[in-house]
Amino acid sequence: MNGSAQPVSALAPGFESLARDLYQKSHAANFGLDHQDFVGILAEVGAKYLKAGSGPGEARELYSSLRVEELALARACAAGHEKAWETFLLRYREKLYDMALGVARESSAARDLADSLYADLYGMTSREGRRVSKLSFYTGRGSLEGWLRTVLTQEYVNRYRRQRRFVSLDEESEEGRQFAAPHPQPVAPVEVRLEAATDEALGALSAEDRFILASYHLDKRTLADIARTLGVHESTISRRLDKLTMSLRKAILGGLARRGMDRRQAEEALAVDVRDLGLDVRGKLAQESADSAFSRKSVRTQPTDGSG
Repeated sequence: MNGSAQPVSALAPGFESLARDLYQKSHAANFGLDHQDFVGILAEVGAKYLKAGSGPGEARELYSSLRVEELALARACAAGHEKAWETFLLRYREKLYDMALGVARESSAARDLADSLYADLYGMTSREGRRVSKLSFYTGRGSLEGWLRTVLTQEYVNRYRRQRRFVSLDEESEEGRQFAAPHPQPVAPVEVRLEAATDEALGALSAEDRFILASYHLDKRTLADIARTLGVHESTISRRLDKLTMSLRKAILGGLARRGMDRRQAEEALAVDVRDLGLDVRGKLAQESADSAFSRKSVRTQPTDGSG
């Protein structure tokens, strides 16, 4: 299915055993994918997310973290396997309609929205003789349900903007609106607005707050380790993390509102795994002088010999 993908063994020596385990775990055979198909999918995901020079440990961590059953199901649907599509409809048909109803707030509009998404997911259009399915863009790094919610919400926003752009002067006049010359503004995709709002919120944090968030959420350091680095008590870091998480979420929601999202759309955007949206959170939290700055602070707060 993906003959151009490089072998997974080229990405991580000794990966073959893990690939076999993941293939069994994914139940990909039930969806019509053979082992080589599945390996090609993993290689594609690895090529997208593993940086040049990544070691076997990083590759193993990436592949082990994937939602491989949902990944196999989505990619088998994209490849046109009927058994996979039947399974997909059984699991997600009603969920998609419920999501659409939550967005459109009206039954017929929700049904129309969900049906149009089915066509995109199934792959009704073709490119260079091959069908194109949006499910081929799912990478397994977040839940398939969350990814579907994001795609559905973005489609609703796009359709709404298109409809508003073509409202006629007569319709505006009939509704008693004063007509003004339109100046349509391009609407950024959800992921672009989320990235901008996240960047804005993280940029407003102090260097120390960014260090705490990066250390705990990205580098997986313990509260005790962070506390030792900053020369404070572990409970202080715990309280600051709770406060930072709440304030950061509030700031991102506010940023999304300023970028044209209502509360429901913003909440749905935040419910998606940011890794699936390609947000460079690590890059935004990083600061060139952070390590040296906090090392100096640690030295300054370190008790001198004999003071304890």
